[in-house]
Amino acid sequence: MSELHFVDIILLLSSGALVGLLAGLLGIGGGLIVVPILLYLLPQFGIHAELVTHMAIATSMATIVVTSIASVRAHNRHGTILWHVFWAMVPGIIIGGLLGSYATKYIPSENLKMIFGIFALLIATQMIFKFRPSFNLKEPGKFRLAISGAIISTISALVGIGGGSLTVPYLSFWNTKMAKAVGTSSAIGLPLSISGTVGFIIAGLQIPDRPAYSLGYVYLPAFLGIVLVSSFTAQLGARLVLKLSSKILTRIFASFLIIIGLDIIISNL
Repeated sequence: MSELHFVDIILLLSSGALVGLLAGLLGIGGGLIVVPILLYLLPQFGIHAELVTHMAIATSMATIVVTSIASVRAHNRHGTILWHVFWAMVPGIIIGGLLGSYATKYIPSENLKMIFGIFALLIATQMIFKFRPSFNLKEPGKFRLAISGAIISTISALVGIGGGSLTVPYLSFWNTKMAKAVGTSSAIGLPLSISGTVGFIIAGLQIPDRPAYSLGYVYLPAFLGIVLVSSFTAQLGARLVLKLSSKILTRIFASFLIIIGLDIIISNL
């Protein structure tokens, strides 16, 4: 692909609007929305089939860098970030983000898509049944936090998310208050997304058939289209959520994830 057409730009901006709206309505990170949208959108731009999954996940990770900054500032103002946990997990987060994203270079597109499909089904199941830990654990030491950070970051990089879907339940294991679990998770999402994006850029620099307007595996037009519009529609979604049933919205999105997950898995069998 050598150039973007007007229709392509409209599609990208519309996708950004949808991502922001759903993120604001559902209170979740954009990765679980961005990746499925790009999986279906990128082939329309003539991107090679073998690169679509990698670029969808990498571009999703890059958008999280931008969205995380505003989120961290907001949570820090409200004092909901456990900074001692954040700093203990950061070394593992950075290493895991780099390794997880770079490792995708050696994972075939079909397998990488299957990983995302399974992950989507697991998250949908958690959203529907609201699994929560029912036991009390002692907060782990710095070494275990670093190891946990590496595991969370590696998995998150493989599927293009900011880690909240994994970090919040993990922090809840020792009865961390939900507000502080979410706040700390948002802070962790920043170094995770930065290290993951760097890994995706490095891994994709020398790949054949890389489309124009891309930086490694990151497809810049999609990145810009999403971040330029999503911040505005996220505010709209946050206002609309006050008028709509959060339970119904959550079930709708969980159903969306189930459909996407099953479609990906079945199409790859």
